[in-house]
Amino acid sequence: MTPANLLKFKQALFSAKYGLVIPVIFLALASHVSRSVRWRILIEPLGYRPSLFNVFSSLMAGYLVNSFVTRVGEVVKCTLLTKYEKIPTEKLLGTVLFERIFDLFCYFIFIGLTILLQFRLVGDFIRSNLVDFIHSNKSTILLIKVSVTIIVVTTLIFITRAFLKKYSGSSLVIRIRSFFAGLKEGIAAVKKMRQRRWFLFHTFFIWTMYVLQIYVGFFSLKEISHLGIEAACSVLTLATIAMIIMPGGLGAFPKAVSWVLILYSVEEPIGEAFGFIMWGVTTFIVLFFGLLFTGLMIYFNKRGLIKHTSPDALASATIVKT
Repeated sequence: MTPANLLKFKQALFSAKYGLVIPVIFLALASHVSRSVRWRILIEPLGYRPSLFNVFSSLMAGYLVNSFVTRVGEVVKCTLLTKYEKIPTEKLLGTVLFERIFDLFCYFIFIGLTILLQFRLVGDFIRSNLVDFIHSNKSTILLIKVSVTIIVVTTLIFITRAFLKKYSGSSLVIRIRSFFAGLKEGIAAVKKMRQRRWFLFHTFFIWTMYVLQIYVGFFSLKEISHLGIEAACSVLTLATIAMIIMPGGLGAFPKAVSWVLILYSVEEPIGEAFGFIMWGVTTFIVLFFGLLFTGLMIYFNKRGLIKHTSPDALASATIVKT
């Protein structure tokens, strides 16, 4: 930053109303609890009903790991739930894979709605940047990268299939086949999901909480307190990408927020200050509650304080209801 921009950035941070961080934390935790309930809805068709406490704690542990190594947290949360709920990891990964694909679909819908709500403003921004991107060398480099990735992935698939066919009797191949069978079962179990309306309700609730976190956060800085839900949707759209490409959104999140807020005539240092505030709150929630609930999960399960529902008991209950 230039000295002038740095001064504006610091003044914005020092003048912020940090009391509004508290409702943002509650909104974030509400979205995490809702996501935990939604994941449990996906798990139940497999014949298991894990405790909500363990599901939520595993989810927070996964977020904690994702802050340092992107996407590894998905494996960690499944591994923890396997340990304490005795659910096969590969089946849990199947439910997570479906969840991620569904969330990606919802994300594209959200982008479409954001553009429709403010077509002139956001549409012109996307159009101008897309044209610049196409006419730059970056588009060619991206095309080459995508092509190479497709070739490599396709080659690996053929090599893997040939290997599995040739050594079908080896213990390693049997384990690999068993893993993919469990993964397939986890995805297929979604077809048996009974609480589909609740699943959709929690999906809507989660995205609503995401938008409200940013909207409430706007009131922390007087320079952007006039912005509405439409601006919050725009910020969430680009900030989500920043959280995906960088572990914990480090650096990328504040910059992405500032770029979006420029569209609403907000100076870049002010936008970056708001981005750092929101990133700080998000990081605090993940680090503090991630460590807290990981520790509580280990302690409570070790002491036998968590009630578990066995697959047999759940099956019997289902038969009785039927």
